[in-house]
Amino acid sequence: MLDWQNVDTVLLDMDGTLLDLHYDNHFWLDHLPRRYAETHGLTLEQAQQQMTAEIEARRGTLEWYCLDFWTRELKLDIPAMLREIEDRIALRPQTESFLEGLQQLNKHTLLVTNAHRDGLDHKLEITGIDRWLDGIVSSHDYGHAKESGHFWSALREEVDFDPARTLFVDDNENVLAAARDYGIAHLLCIRQPDSRGPLRDIADFPAIHQFDEIMAIRAR
Repeated sequence: MLDWQNVDTVLLDMDGTLLDLHYDNHFWLDHLPRRYAETHGLTLEQAQQQMTAEIEARRGTLEWYCLDFWTRELKLDIPAMLREIEDRIALRPQTESFLEGLQQLNKHTLLVTNAHRDGLDHKLEITGIDRWLDGIVSSHDYGHAKESGHFWSALREEVDFDPARTLFVDDNENVLAAARDYGIAHLLCIRQPDSRGPLRDIADFPAIHQFDEIMAIRAR
């Protein structure tokens, strides 16, 4: 259990932390390769090979998360295709109760995501999680992904928070490492960001499976 008396600000990732990463994994690994193959007259295997090479080459950069970039690169309307499977957008278990609990504890709670604004707005439209948040930050607003120390410096210039009294929860260990290097004291990693994926072994950070491991979730 986290000692909440030592925490004033809570920074929360979106995909894989508050929302089930299954939607994104299904889109990028299954749905988009099929649509790319259909559009460009390729076999599914050819499409997957071409896309994997391009996507992996940009992992951890802002381009990797940029829907505008992939729309140009793949010559497909990525935001429109994301809406084709929007029925898969879902909260992770206990997300609502966790966010309500943070409100009750009067914690300053911000969404801090690498999601492109088009995808971010779409997910907020579907889930309504913004009603529990005090602010929303996309790394695209700052020109640096969360994996970069430049992002954290830029965030601190815009948002008043004490790193020593801040909790940051994310499912990406590289992002958590950047936050740790910046000085954020309380870090947690999500062990199962994709509800249909495995429970992961997290080596370098405290990890949780569900939010009730750090907060007593009230009965609903």
